[in-house]
Amino acid sequence: MSRPSSRVVRVRVTGPLVPFVDAYSTELAARGYRPLSIVNELRQLRRLSAWLEAGGMSVAELNGSRVEEFLVWQRAGGRFRAEWSRPGLMVLLEVLDRLGVLVTDTAVEVSESEMLLVSFARYMGSERGLAAGTIHGYMRHVRVFVDGLGDDGLAGVAASDVIAAVASRAAAGWSVSATRFFVSGLRAFLRYCFVEGLVAADLSPAALFASGRSPSPLPKAISRSDAKALLRSCDRRRALGRRDYALILLMLRLGLRCGEVARLRLDDIDWHAGELLVRGKAARVDRLPLPIDVGEAISGYLQHGRPGTERREVFLIAKAPFSPIIAKTVSSTVRRACRRAGISVVGAHRLRHTAACEMVAANVPLVTVGQVLRHSSLQSTAIYARVNIEQLRQLAVAWPGSEL
Repeated sequence: MSRPSSRVVRVRVTGPLVPFVDAYSTELAARGYRPLSIVNELRQLRRLSAWLEAGGMSVAELNGSRVEEFLVWQRAGGRFRAEWSRPGLMVLLEVLDRLGVLVTDTAVEVSESEMLLVSFARYMGSERGLAAGTIHGYMRHVRVFVDGLGDDGLAGVAASDVIAAVASRAAAGWSVSATRFFVSGLRAFLRYCFVEGLVAADLSPAALFASGRSPSPLPKAISRSDAKALLRSCDRRRALGRRDYALILLMLRLGLRCGEVARLRLDDIDWHAGELLVRGKAARVDRLPLPIDVGEAISGYLQHGRPGTERREVFLIAKAPFSPIIAKTVSSTVRRACRRAGISVVGAHRLRHTAACEMVAANVPLVTVGQVLRHSSLQSTAIYARVNIEQLRQLAVAWPGSEL
């Protein structure tokens, strides 16, 4: 009995995207999409092409915003999630851009204040090495401050304006943590303005830190039994299970942050020296020893679980187009593992606390713990000194009339 022909050829596309169907199909196949997945993507392409034609739009007008409009239209029409794919459409935009179809030289008028904010964001990324999420938050707060300045802009800003901006946030009922984040962004912006000569004096000290009752609990770690349950919940017979097992073990053994796991590249692993290059916060780069069990877990994923691709990032998403995972993927992976293991759901950062607490329990010096966790200050590591209750008991002074 002959095998049925592929249904890819049965998807008939009409409209402005017809000339690009073959190039799109070829790119999807090259990125690891299976034949049935390619069929679904081409069906979506057919709807997109019809949507463009109905709206009188050309292919050159396609961009990220248009794609979002199309997805909203699909959802409004009752299309289920299985029938639309944002990643697939992003691949289409890349194909069209490579073919020189998209319009990229449109002139956009940018205000002086917006140019200032863009320059500030670039400085935060290149000079300070801040994460994209932090930069985005700073930009959001600083934009409010800049828009609230008078006609003189930065030329007329004074310490009183900075104090008033912080006070207005507190008066508006902002939480202490939100106000502190606003202050951090504002102080960074004012220091940048002073360094660039945009203001005559450094006004950042005028942005006083918000105070409030800040609880200082003990670092929270998961138990060893829960850690083992997390690892056992990963089905290492499957590619996704091998990936999840390796990244969870990385956090449990070396205390890596979510972003550090996501940024790990193949070139960062020195198999001969048994070392791992970790790209941390503020563009910090450190070398850590690669434990044998962690190395075996990563090796198992690379050999039997990782999709074949030219990407250099170690951990990839499980479905085509096999792009690198992001920090949120690491967090969601830990939460899913908790639910599978039947334990209380915890955040990925609790695994970092667990690694630190395990080292403290093994009488590892705090200086060494700080080096493994890559803390910039020993004050950050000092909180783990309170974990070892027995050692702290030796420092306690006897209460008069009592016996220790």
